Amino acid sequence: MIYLVEDDNSIRELVLYTLNSSGLEAEGFDRPSAFWAALERRSPDLVILDIMLPEEDGLTILKRLRESDENLPVMMLTAKSTEYDKVVGLDSGADDYLAKPFGMMELMARVKALLRRSVRQEEQAGQYSLGRLTLNIAEHTVKVDGENITLTLKEFELLQLLLEHKGMVFSRDQLLNRVWGYAFDGENRTVDVHIRTLRQKLGPCGDYIETVRGVGYKIGGDIT
Repeated sequence: MIYLVEDDNSIRELVLYTLNSSGLEAEGFDRPSAFWAALERRSPDLVILDIMLPEEDGLTILKRLRESDENLPVMMLTAKSTEYDKVVGLDSGADDYLAKPFGMMELMARVKALLRRSVRQEEQAGQYSLGRLTLNIAEHTVKVDGENITLTLKEFELLQLLLEHKGMVFSRDQLLNRVWGYAFDGENRTVDVHIRTLRQKLGPCGDYIETVRGVGYKIGGDIT
């Protein structure tokens, strides 16, 4: 189930029609209050969330969602196109960002990528350790010095990818493609913001993630 919170009737109806026509079950809400009521009845696999809404804005809704579920995939929709709005949304825990106006084919590609990554995450099992850092895929946990660290789904997947390939340098477009599931389009702030917040959350282990100037990022393979 996909939940769409969008107060513009024409956009909401078009997106719902596109999703349902593609075989994806979707339900739309024009007000946050209706969304919260539906959330109590059924948990979705993905939330598509507009920023400008009546009652409460999308960023406030996102923060409330993250307080109760760090792993629920959330895509932000907004008419705003400034980098500031993108960074704020991603910093608040959004997994992807799509500015209006957008094409239905692009929306579907993003939606399927988020759903695909979420399913793969659930099916995988394993554990990676590096120095004081441990990531357990089956339990979906990250620990530093034995203490649990709370990460969003994309932060977890980003860290997992780097740990799976210790010492390998990934460019921003490679990370965007591997973690978010779509090709690089010139907007690389998504990766940079997630790397920054990931480092902050990992505390003393944040330094394990190295910036390779002019290339991208890697996680050191020689840490003990």
